[in-house]
Amino acid sequence: MTDIIQQLIDGLGRGSGYALLALGLAIIFGVMHLVNFAHGEVITVSAYLGYWLSIHGTSWWLIALAALGASTLTAVIIEFVAFRRVRGAEDFTMLLTSFGVAIVVRAGFSMWVSTKPRQFDKPGWIFNTVKVFGISLEVYDLIVIGVTAVTLAAVAYLLRRTMFGVSLRAAAEDFDAARLMGIRANRVISGAFALSGLLAGVAAVMILMRRGQAEPGMGLDILLPGVLAAVIGGLGSLSGAVLGGFALGLAEVMVRAWILPEGFTGLTDGVVFALIAILFIFRPEGFIRVGHAERV
Repeated sequence: MTDIIQQLIDGLGRGSGYALLALGLAIIFGVMHLVNFAHGEVITVSAYLGYWLSIHGTSWWLIALAALGASTLTAVIIEFVAFRRVRGAEDFTMLLTSFGVAIVVRAGFSMWVSTKPRQFDKPGWIFNTVKVFGISLEVYDLIVIGVTAVTLAAVAYLLRRTMFGVSLRAAAEDFDAARLMGIRANRVISGAFALSGLLAGVAAVMILMRRGQAEPGMGLDILLPGVLAAVIGGLGSLSGAVLGGFALGLAEVMVRAWILPEGFTGLTDGVVFALIAILFIFRPEGFIRVGHAERV
């Protein structure tokens, strides 16, 4: 039983980052019907800002706040500079735009900073452990789960209890009808990108505390599990994105701990993808079926 609880905590800790990334993707997909592969670049920007602040002796708490602000601002800038110009274009054009932004950001850091990873100090307390009913739990995992729970609760309140949330959900349901009802497209879409960037920023802080490095291509590598989690949960479903993130994190930990023998943990991703393929055979729409109005 102790081992089961230990693995569940580890899986929830891993899945928390996936859930936040998937939720940010689901928000953009709901409004624009776009799988935004540039979403990971806000993490890259936050990582390099964290590196720069770290080498200048800034505390981790200030680095975390700066990363949240940088990710939110970067997402809004990406929407204004890139996606606003192609809004209303074909879905494929929008998708190519997201890849183009990712490539430009990666190339920019490679040319003007370095192609090599930049290391910076991680907070020492993340590896501390606490005993709870005889179970050794990492402080990092407990903080990640707690921060994610608070963040998800705040997002749920925002979407259900505020005018912005009502506007966002209306736009996701039927954007044209929402505009006819007086909802301003630019304001809603910019707000959606800001919210998704903030969620990516929270995920970035948690990821950077563990990784302690910045590199040009990290955004896409980190984002891919978030995309997968969003698809597993049901692309466009906010609750499905969260569920898919936690399911993916738990699956990775369980496969590594209980299915694969020692020495074969390198096959974890392959086994997890096989399980996902089986899921899609029986439920191709993911955990939650989502109906979308046609984007015009």
